Amino acid sequence: MVVRLGDMLVKSRLITLEQLNEALAAQKKTGGKIGTVVARLGFCAEQDIISFLGLQFGVPSADLDQWPAIDPSVIALIPADMARRYKILPLQRNGNVLTIATNDPTDIFAVDDVRFHTGYNVDLVVVSEIGIANALERYYGGTAAVRLKEPGAGASSASAPSFSNVPDEALNLKAMEEELVDLGSEFETIDDEQSVNADSLMKGSEDAPVVRLVNMVLIDAIRKGASDIHIEPYEKHMRIRYRIDGLLQEVMRPNIKLKDPILSRVKILSKLNIAERRLPQDGRIKLRVNLSGTIKVIDYRVSVLPTLFGEKIVLRLLDSEKLMLDLTKLGFEPESLAMWNRQIAKPYGMVLVTGPTGSGKTNTLYSSIASLNTEDVNIMTAEDPVEFNFAGINQVQMKDQIGLNFAAALRSFLRQDPNIILVGEIRDFETAEIAIKASLTGHLVLSTLHTNDAPSTITRLMNMGIEPFLVATSVNIICAQRLVRRICAKCKAPDPHQPPPESLLKVGFTTGEVNKGITVMKGKGCETCGKRGYKGRVGLYEALEISETLKDMILTGASAIELREQGVKEGMITLRRSGCRKVLDGVTTMEEIIRETVL
Repeated sequence: MVVRLGDMLVKSRLITLEQLNEALAAQKKTGGKIGTVVARLGFCAEQDIISFLGLQFGVPSADLDQWPAIDPSVIALIPADMARRYKILPLQRNGNVLTIATNDPTDIFAVDDVRFHTGYNVDLVVVSEIGIANALERYYGGTAAVRLKEPGAGASSASAPSFSNVPDEALNLKAMEEELVDLGSEFETIDDEQSVNADSLMKGSEDAPVVRLVNMVLIDAIRKGASDIHIEPYEKHMRIRYRIDGLLQEVMRPNIKLKDPILSRVKILSKLNIAERRLPQDGRIKLRVNLSGTIKVIDYRVSVLPTLFGEKIVLRLLDSEKLMLDLTKLGFEPESLAMWNRQIAKPYGMVLVTGPTGSGKTNTLYSSIASLNTEDVNIMTAEDPVEFNFAGINQVQMKDQIGLNFAAALRSFLRQDPNIILVGEIRDFETAEIAIKASLTGHLVLSTLHTNDAPSTITRLMNMGIEPFLVATSVNIICAQRLVRRICAKCKAPDPHQPPPESLLKVGFTTGEVNKGITVMKGKGCETCGKRGYKGRVGLYEALEISETLKDMILTGASAIELREQGVKEGMITLRRSGCRKVLDGVTTMEEIIRETVL
């Protein structure tokens, strides 16, 4: 329940009920906030109201007229239009904490917007409305707020920037919200019998600040190039993080009171049951946005998981425009790419891609079948979920709840006269057995497994129960992969602290490479990469082509270590060596390859 300031002043005996009624009547005629009206009528000193608000909300109060001059670099942290819209003023920055002055400490949305815009945590100081107005005039000058114009619209003034030339960090909440063209989702109908709390959850999720906050998060994730959004509730706070270039970054800590409305809003957009909070749920959001005059359609794959302090939601962003379908641009070394192209061109056999979640396996498979997609072949895929749609390819979405799993889909595929079959993932013996049999009966089968490297995939298949002779005769090639961050091309420069030769040798560089001299590159950090020094990602690839020698070793029960040694002798480039070569080419850094690979 929201308690109004006037009622709080009466309860604290700073004013009487009659004075409050008189102030409310005056407010209807002249406008303004009730605290300012009460002070103007002389019922209570404005400084007393400010001190009362500070005590009530646990924040300090101050008189801006007595505040020391504010550093211009601090003022520059918050744009003029944001400062005027929320009536706030940045006072000082101490480390990662920005102190702002406000006359409304209840404006949670203003705090979240400032935190989102600046990247700093926010402390509040309560000041008078007149004081904040005078300070805004003094530090920002003028009274006309600068507004972002719509794409294609004429500028109202020379200082009004357009979407196309404003950096991501300078876009305010209103600009982001205006770019929201359409949400291709409808509210789910909740039956009255489901839960007595369903109505309140629905109502809370439809509040304007909550809707705007969720819209802002969805759109800003697209702007920043995030691959995932994590919304995580904890005991006394909640946080929102983006995964950008493979690493999670915290972008916001909404007030814990907004936890249920935010989670319910996302579930409504995903067409999930907002009253069910005990079981995991999966859904999807389709969003159409206008970015710099370009309409983009983005899919969000939504996963809801009950945790100790509420439901954690992870949204995976699926942007078809970012899908790289050119195998030559993924990061393959020329030797590995030649092996890969040679094996996927064969009419039958099994092609496997391995790696952890988020290592780009789907992209590699999609790029491969895109290169094979011609009019004279029948390509069928079994996926969970279908992430991107391709013309000319028959894609099937798995539905375990009705019995449509990978094994069932594979059985049906074999009656559909396929040439090429893509199986999203081999998870069990049944799927592996059918896939291998398909590869031995004239079909090219592409699939994925979760293993650490290429040689250990052989051991993994046999651990599933597949006979060694079936593995040896069916598998054409195995490709393990990882993703590492690219050095930003705009600010790339030689690292001023070049590593010593002994460190380079320990990482995996050869003696010949070290003797020739290695210049390690590093990103200095610029506006393009958000001061991180990295922009985008590139793949590391370890391609193990199954030769006749390796087939004999599999039949005789060779270990993964022995298979690895033989693979290297036959020209396999390991993940670490793939990373070292990209460091030599100035594509990534030693820290990245050490983080993702082992010797």
